[in-house]
Amino acid sequence: MRLQIKNIKIVDPSSQNEGLIGDIFIEDGKIVSKFSSNADRIIDGEGKIAIPGLIDIHAHLREPGQEMKETIYTGTRSAAKGGITTVFCMPNTEPVIDNTSVVEFIFHKVREEGCVNVFPVGCATKGAKGVELSEMGLLKKAGIVAVSDDGLPISNSRIMRRVLEYSKMFKLPVISHSEDKELSRNGVMNEGKNSTFLGLRGIPKEAEEIMISRDIMLADLTGAYLHIAHVSTAGSVDLIRQAKKRNVKVTAETCPHYFTLTDNDVKVYDANTKINPPLREKKDVDAIKQGLIDGTIDCIATDHAPHTQEEKSKEFDLAPFGIIGFETLLSLVLNELVDTGVLSFYEAISKMTSNPAKIFNLEGRGTLKEGNVADVTIIDIKYFYEFVKEKVVSKSKNSPFIGRRFKGGVVMTIVGGNIVWDLNNKFV
Repeated sequence: MRLQIKNIKIVDPSSQNEGLIGDIFIEDGKIVSKFSSNADRIIDGEGKIAIPGLIDIHAHLREPGQEMKETIYTGTRSAAKGGITTVFCMPNTEPVIDNTSVVEFIFHKVREEGCVNVFPVGCATKGAKGVELSEMGLLKKAGIVAVSDDGLPISNSRIMRRVLEYSKMFKLPVISHSEDKELSRNGVMNEGKNSTFLGLRGIPKEAEEIMISRDIMLADLTGAYLHIAHVSTAGSVDLIRQAKKRNVKVTAETCPHYFTLTDNDVKVYDANTKINPPLREKKDVDAIKQGLIDGTIDCIATDHAPHTQEEKSKEFDLAPFGIIGFETLLSLVLNELVDTGVLSFYEAISKMTSNPAKIFNLEGRGTLKEGNVADVTIIDIKYFYEFVKEKVVSKSKNSPFIGRRFKGGVVMTIVGGNIVWDLNNKFV
């Protein structure tokens, strides 16, 4: 199929294109310079912006094993609505992604039911138990793009060292969920005056920062590639900044809730504000924004973590951690970072396209250059909408942003040259 997008503003950080008006030509799933004959379909892009399809490097699709929360079918459609064309699914499924059979199952389900690209992240250790290394070579051959034990951080420093050394052999980044589980034990929100006022057990910032410090030192020791997930504190940002100055091979991501909300938002005891790492203080939000500005934080990811209404309806202490994020990712970035002048549109888009593609070696993605995969997101920055529960595509609805009005959103998502989401016609 030959698809032409006419008269659209093109922003592509991979080619330093900050907003030229032009046409995009797509043929046989690839970006081309022009057609040999007429287009099969022409899309009028006047007044809109085309960017490379968004890449979300940290999400939970829950399948296999937790299909009551999300499935590959519902999760990929939720991602498509949010303009995300590539999703990394984290390995804490049931069973966990520590063998090739689970990787193959996920790819099979994506082929049968998915509508965006999905790349699994494999376990760093067998069973995510932090004791014995996983078979990373076989997992990579099966298709994983990184390794991580995600919500079960590797507490044994010797094992973490071996993970870094072994992963280096296969050029697999190690994604670190940085948390000292003993220090955070039984905590449910940020430790501070608000946790004391609310009578809720706190998680000190040091629980994150201690593990980041250790993992940076081990990455320096081994020369391996370390990626820090969901950075939430000012101290963490500074640790990563200093490591980069010493040329440690470390990159980092944060999530929209860490530059949008604070622990003040927990005061209503809404379990949809219960996240791990927890919402922090304003000074941490300010530090996260500064880290995005100066490049300390390379990427913005969602940590999309769906849970059922029954689970999130429990009292705050008992409810699980996590919120959904696919469908609000772009709008939160636009409203909280671009519209406020923290980042330019170009800088913000790079943290969700070209940067993650480069870090995780996603050849042909995160770009609109000729010859590459035609993953394209079309945005209307003048589009106003309210994020309401009834229109959430994800199987779960656990978001603290329900009821919020946004300016700017996705009007079309194209994956491999195929339109998978259209604001007017929904799923195509």
